[in-house]
Amino acid sequence: MSSLGETWTTKVEWRRALRRRRRELAGTTRSAEDRALRGALLSWLRERGIRTVCGYVPVRGEPGSPETLDAVLAEGCRVLLPVVVGAEPLDWADYTGPDSLRPADLGLLEPAGPRLGQRGIAEADAVLIPALAVDHRGIRLGQGGGHYDRSLPLAAPGALLVGVVRDEEFVAQLPDEPHDVRLDAVLTPERGVVPLPVVT
Repeated sequence: MSSLGETWTTKVEWRRALRRRRRELAGTTRSAEDRALRGALLSWLRERGIRTVCGYVPVRGEPGSPETLDAVLAEGCRVLLPVVVGAEPLDWADYTGPDSLRPADLGLLEPAGPRLGQRGIAEADAVLIPALAVDHRGIRLGQGGGHYDRSLPLAAPGALLVGVVRDEEFVAQLPDEPHDVRLDAVLTPERGVVPLPVVT
């Protein structure tokens, strides 16, 4: 059996295949992985003393859940969520619970409260970033819209950039481009938070 991505050479091929795999994933597997992600994330936040987190509301099979956001809030952390504004860097607003979300473009849910602006990301100690895959060097494969590529350079110096993926989506090497922002860590259900790059 070939390893994941062995025959994929372009970002388009990777995205197509990974999206298909996520669509085919059983609901019971998603639920189990979400519980594992939540437990690992909460332990890591406590260990690091992190008080403000940029998160996201998962869509299209992305790992995580709104329940995880609520659990982070219950830890006493401030949670900021992205607001898509065209082709600009992401705007941000506070998440205060499920009632603070409203439907948005692209099938997303976003916070309805006051906007913090593009530099709202700089208020976070850690940024949780949805990804289709992350490699051992810290290269992230996103959905292709470029929103995080434009936003991550605005994060505070020292803020931890953490990609969130399924275990099989943490891979040895992805196609990369000069504008890719390298991540500091990856969060997976089985491995928890793994610092990057992985030294072999």
